[in-house]
Amino acid sequence: MSNYYSRREFAKSLGIGAGALPFLLNLGSLANAATETLKQRLIIVFSPNGVIPPNFWPDEEGDQFNLKRIMAPLEPFKSKLLTLHGVSDKIRGDGDNHMRGMGCLLTGIELYPGNIQGGSDTPAGWASGISIDQEIKNYLQSKPETQTRFGSLEFGVGVPSRADTWTRMVYSGPNRPVSPLDDPHAMLNKLYGQRKDQESVRSILDDVQADLAKLRSKVSQEDRRLLDEHEALVREFEKQLAPSAADNHVVPTLDAKLEDSNDNIPTLTRQQMDLMLHAIQADFARIFTFQFTNSVGQAKMRWLGIEEDHHGLSHEPDSNEQAVEKLTKINTWYCEQIAYLAQKLSDTPEPNGNGSMLDNTTILWTNELGKGNSHTLENIPFVLIGGGLGFRMGRSLKFKSTPHNRLLLSLAHGFGHQITRFGNENYCGDGPLSLT
Repeated sequence: MSNYYSRREFAKSLGIGAGALPFLLNLGSLANAATETLKQRLIIVFSPNGVIPPNFWPDEEGDQFNLKRIMAPLEPFKSKLLTLHGVSDKIRGDGDNHMRGMGCLLTGIELYPGNIQGGSDTPAGWASGISIDQEIKNYLQSKPETQTRFGSLEFGVGVPSRADTWTRMVYSGPNRPVSPLDDPHAMLNKLYGQRKDQESVRSILDDVQADLAKLRSKVSQEDRRLLDEHEALVREFEKQLAPSAADNHVVPTLDAKLEDSNDNIPTLTRQQMDLMLHAIQADFARIFTFQFTNSVGQAKMRWLGIEEDHHGLSHEPDSNEQAVEKLTKINTWYCEQIAYLAQKLSDTPEPNGNGSMLDNTTILWTNELGKGNSHTLENIPFVLIGGGLGFRMGRSLKFKSTPHNRLLLSLAHGFGHQITRFGNENYCGDGPLSLT
């Protein structure tokens, strides 16, 4: 966590003006108090196949801007919104643009040579480095004050069961892709299954203690010492199973398991997002990813009246007005899901009273391509919502073909992880983007 950000926010909560900040920045005790009140979070949301730029990016630059049709669902959060036009994926090497767009999106580094054949380009394998979400997770987990049960959680919806470069964006290290979990019931079990087991064990231990008490009056002095040892072991085990703060959180319930099918994507999305919100409230993790389908995603959004698959439509020329309209509807639907998540976070107070959960959470919405029919890696969609990283929000920023490695550095710096390079160091020379 950035000390400047935490102290600045803490000063604001105390009603201290900007003029006192230089003095405040040197007060260690206030820094500690501020740090204790904040739980920074990052949620990275991926949707595939590029966007329709004229219906996506604001024309204006600065704090006076208008949202286009695709981003219109985020209008209620305009003051907490940051759009980054001109941030581009400069990573080249093996693989086609869909593959590099996905595998290099969060890693900022080349793919290994491999045998996965893409379009007309060379085959490739997995990414050759860790992804920024896992880099930040490792940093947070290395410190007792920011450790959580899972560190990070990887959600998915409609992700194919196959594992290849088009279906994985999270990497725990070189050649080590992390699979998103796209079954809500499996995610529920991951989050709360152990807790249910612990409740069963605690119940059994209660019975064991009762039985030991009954035996005490019926055995010899020598055997009582053995009983004492057994009771001590039981008490120690009970301490290990003592309820944590997260156990005060009500275990969510899900309806009957849905088939992992195309037409169930809207319901599965809502279930997964609600589970993510529960995990945030229970402080199970501080880093989250949410992956809609995959690079070259072929969802057919019949619930929008669209029969063609998303990827096929994205290849249509700009002159096909019907395709442009359908792609605009598809990307607007994705934006609506992010707006739902942002609204839920905004409506949920932080347990310590320090604003809403959105105030301490940054959602990053992104894509593997800037535009589907050109397969460009220029102007990758990067849209941020929320106050978790101390960036100055409520702005439309325009860069000039700036390597996205610099944005990845900014994410790390927002958590106080002062790394100077990430991924391919050739694209880190100018340091993190200036977003504060």
